[in-house]
Amino acid sequence: MTQTAGRFDRRLVAPMVLGSVLNPVNSSMLAVALVPIGLALGAAPSETIWLVSALYLATAVGQPVVGRLVDLHGPRRLYLAGTALVGLAGIVGALAPSLGVLVLARVLLGIGTCAAYPASMVLIRSESVRTGTDSPAGVLAALSVSNQTVAVVGPTLGGLLIGLGGWRTIFTVNVPLAIACLVLGSLRLPRDEQLHRDADATRPHGLDVVGMALFAVTLTAVLLFIMEPAAAHWPLLLVVALAGAGLVARERSVDDPFIDVRVLAGNGPLLATYVRQLLAFTVSYAFLYGFTQWLEQARGLSASGAGLALLPMFVVAITVTTVFGRREQVRGKLLVGGALQVVACLGLLLLHDDSPLWLVVAVVVVVGVPQGLIGLANQNALYRQAEPDRLGSSAGLLRTFMYLGAMVASAANAAAFPQRADTTGLHDLAVGLTVAAVLLVALSALDRSLGRRRPTAAARTDTSPSAPTPTPTREATHP
Repeated sequence: MTQTAGRFDRRLVAPMVLGSVLNPVNSSMLAVALVPIGLALGAAPSETIWLVSALYLATAVGQPVVGRLVDLHGPRRLYLAGTALVGLAGIVGALAPSLGVLVLARVLLGIGTCAAYPASMVLIRSESVRTGTDSPAGVLAALSVSNQTVAVVGPTLGGLLIGLGGWRTIFTVNVPLAIACLVLGSLRLPRDEQLHRDADATRPHGLDVVGMALFAVTLTAVLLFIMEPAAAHWPLLLVVALAGAGLVARERSVDDPFIDVRVLAGNGPLLATYVRQLLAFTVSYAFLYGFTQWLEQARGLSASGAGLALLPMFVVAITVTTVFGRREQVRGKLLVGGALQVVACLGLLLLHDDSPLWLVVAVVVVVGVPQGLIGLANQNALYRQAEPDRLGSSAGLLRTFMYLGAMVASAANAAAFPQRADTTGLHDLAVGLTVAAVLLVALSALDRSLGRRRPTAAARTDTSPSAPTPTPTREATHP
């Protein structure tokens, strides 16, 4: 694989982008398929929501685990294995005879899509080390554009596919996508032993299987409780307490922990980024699934019509991300995006079964702006805040908190719409989402670290005498 010294190898962008969008496109296409699947299989919304929860449960647990494997063994082989599993999941879903098999297909999709994003972040860092480029903002923006906007265009794509061939097509489409990833990955991704990796990342590491298992048990119990919060499920909280305590004790006692809790506990800015990710995507996914179901069941739109109604959100999100993607400012993006999330949540309170279409579209347009800003800001923040030799697992944890937000959103949607997505439930949902959006704005406003620029992972690993020392600069507070 020929590389040009001093310049990012642009041939890496296509496989990175295509692989990283497999998860958001599968997440968002399902939004318009829940009602058709429920009708076809005789399942209520409280049952079909497991199709959402299964993917997020598998991905939330799997992302940091696979991200750590990427850190240890390199991105290429994990990328190829993961995308192959996506193709298999597409076949299982397309042939599924029951809701249970569909849930299994979604679990396989969740696991398979875990590799591409942390692999991409590690590849970006490797290229930064090779080229000596401190700020890969353009490449990070390309990832953000693809992920944020594909998550928005997914309902439109899903609606069109369902209109053409029924709900099974949203699973079938994964087969050609996986084949494309396998071809591009095989041809363009460098072999793992050829990567320009820092000395700490390439030294021998052990795999902390016990830590991974305790993490999986803890997070699974948390997510299961979030999905059905009830007093009868208190044993899950006991599992969380015991497994969580065991995880902390284990990770503090081993030389090479799966999650370095001591370093993580001392990295306040990174922890704040994870919390912001949780809040932002609780609002985003509750809107994506809850609002879409309301469009179909209360507003009376078809799956294709609901997808088209969400199209302006895609246009706004891709425009915003493209315009501001190369600017590294974080705080301004978060403040503007968070404020507009508050406006959008309040806008849901204005909607009724007979609301004019222009008002529905207006709310959709407002939501598009934070879709384009918040994910981009948190991604850029993480790239500078994470420790260099744990960038893959840190990126995986960022996705974990995103999917944790999605699980909270799924539970909120199930509580708001126990049998049918009606307007009363939409208004109840809007109140809770407004609280989450206000917390995001407050956390962004109070986090003073967002105004300081920290050297990137690549810059912090370059210890050669000729390496320039990045000069901290004060970041502007506009997006």
